[in-house]
Amino acid sequence: MIGPQKPRPSPRWRRWLAGGALAVAALGLAGGLYTWQAIGEIAANLPPTPDIETLPVSTSVVDRDGQLLRAFTTDGRWRLPVTVDEVDRHFIDMLIAYEDQRFEEHHGIDWNSMVRAAGQFVGAGGRIVSGGSTLTMQVARLIEAERTRSMGAKVRQIIHADMLERELSKEQILTLYLSLAPYGGNIEGIRAASLAYFGKEPTRLTTAEAALLVALPQSPEARRPDRDPKAAEAGRNMVLDRLVGQGVIAAEEAEAAKKEPIPTARREFPMLAAHMAEKAVKARPNAREISLTVDRRLQGALEKLGATRATRLGPKVSVAIVVADQATGDILASVGSAGFLSEQSNGFVDMTQALRSPGSTLKPMIYGLAFELGLAHPESLIEDRPTAFNRYVPVNFDGFSRGTVTIRQALTESLNVPAVVVLDAVGTARLVARLRRAYANPVLPDDTAPGLAVGLGGVGVTLRDLVSIYASIARGGTPVRLHDGVSLDTPADTDPAPVLDPSAAWYVTNILRDVPPPLNGSPGRIAYKTGTSYGYRDAWAVGYDGKTVIGVWVGRPDGAPVPGLAGITAAAPILFESFDRLSAQTAPFRPAPPGVIVASNTDLPEPLKRFRHPNDSMVARDAPPQIAFPGDGVDVDLGLASGDGRPLTVKVRNGVPPFTFFANGAPFARTAFARQNNWKPDGPGYVTLSVVDAKGRSDLVRVFVE
Repeated sequence: MIGPQKPRPSPRWRRWLAGGALAVAALGLAGGLYTWQAIGEIAANLPPTPDIETLPVSTSVVDRDGQLLRAFTTDGRWRLPVTVDEVDRHFIDMLIAYEDQRFEEHHGIDWNSMVRAAGQFVGAGGRIVSGGSTLTMQVARLIEAERTRSMGAKVRQIIHADMLERELSKEQILTLYLSLAPYGGNIEGIRAASLAYFGKEPTRLTTAEAALLVALPQSPEARRPDRDPKAAEAGRNMVLDRLVGQGVIAAEEAEAAKKEPIPTARREFPMLAAHMAEKAVKARPNAREISLTVDRRLQGALEKLGATRATRLGPKVSVAIVVADQATGDILASVGSAGFLSEQSNGFVDMTQALRSPGSTLKPMIYGLAFELGLAHPESLIEDRPTAFNRYVPVNFDGFSRGTVTIRQALTESLNVPAVVVLDAVGTARLVARLRRAYANPVLPDDTAPGLAVGLGGVGVTLRDLVSIYASIARGGTPVRLHDGVSLDTPADTDPAPVLDPSAAWYVTNILRDVPPPLNGSPGRIAYKTGTSYGYRDAWAVGYDGKTVIGVWVGRPDGAPVPGLAGITAAAPILFESFDRLSAQTAPFRPAPPGVIVASNTDLPEPLKRFRHPNDSMVARDAPPQIAFPGDGVDVDLGLASGDGRPLTVKVRNGVPPFTFFANGAPFARTAFARQNNWKPDGPGYVTLSVVDAKGRSDLVRVFVE
């Protein structure tokens, strides 16, 4: 006879039994249910505690102030480096209140929460609700990449949490959580999540934003706002309600936060200075963070400007912009293209580093050398007439000749014939050598000797080269090596050879300030020059004030012509708008150095009234030195009668440097490169001035100073 069967436990009782088992498993370590041997085996198989300083993170390229320019994924994940101090404290308080109220007190395991979790398990019908995990236990789970909430996994987390608390500080544990917490898809860590969902750093978060970021790691896929905004909203509101119940936030604050919309799509991560960032990462592949000299605000503004202007010029046209600080050589902005991801305009090509024809942008250097050599003054007269140089016959851009013009007019109007005449006088080899002194790297066709076509664009240079050249002029002839904080190959020279002497550089600046501006520019605000390469392939504009130098290139990266493209209409407006976007006001230019002659043509010394080619009358190119100023037998008013006279500037042309300068037979100066020097007389009277060049050749004048 079969006896009566025992009644089976009801589902309710089964839940109570399972809940008890959860509590027993959680408390088993404290009660000794796990042997020391078992605990030791579990501990031995745990992964090592990660070093926060070497934790794999996305390489971050930042600007001069530490602001993010561009980040790169690590193993396909967005995980950006972050510290507790870089996260809104309101979020930290909300996170601890919601996840682990006794975080600062416990040693990795909150036994009270474990018991409470067991009760929640029973009340939820056998479903684990919170698991009683502390933040330390959650970090243990993240380190192990263990998503399961099984009893065995819970025991491992308890043991692991105890180890973490022994090895790390509370701040380090919290930092690991902020770095590793999952936020859906390939987003890990609070910083990546804040950028992906809100488009900003987590330093300042609204209550609604903070609540969403607290809720997401609990169900990162189910609550992804870009996949299920309603689930994300429900999770956020649940966090807000609990924090109200705990007295962490006011009910009014929570209600206002609930009205904020949930983001419905992921935002793109910042991609500023994309070309520079890629080069920086290639140069330092193992760096966690790379700092550039770039100014993030300026970089972003100029990238938008370049993209907008390029759109007006055509889908295949690109724009490049380089901004540099004259004093330090820091590159403050570098726009490599009109859009890094643009396929039509080959946006991946960095046009700040591409070799192109500079058009007329080298003319200021040509005239600067003529000023330095004593061959000309800005008001010297020169002929703009058809001229042939063997088979090379330059013509002006518009095909017309102006006849007799001043050097100032020739440069401001960018006349080609006078520029080539002057270049023939100063020498193409000297021009190329001075470009290299400016840390430019001009590339000649097939490495041939430089010809006169160099002066009108027959040489390859980059936009960075031109900015470096003009920075030298702006600095009074002293070169400065441009750098971005990463790619400085060699240290800066302590005493670099001058590109131009100070007076010549000042003359060039004085002329370039007179170049008529485009329609959107103000006259005299900056000194600048435009250029257009042969066949309308490249449009240039380079300019500077007393602090900053900016270069602009416009064209097609594939080198195809753009009909009608010209520096004054395409590049110059961008140049002036770029200066508009500088945070500081236009800086004043350098004052005139001693020895500068400010005079009209009629008041110039006779040798400077008209430009004369050293080869005139078949004079040999290797002519002996000649004192160009002052002229022999003239009276020079230095204001000596007042007792505080000015120094006398002696200028030399021709000859081979270095020169030694003499006054009444006594040497007063010897410099390696300069063709002028100043001498201070003791009083009025006659003085004999002489100069000797490197070959021992000399010249002598006698003047009266008063």
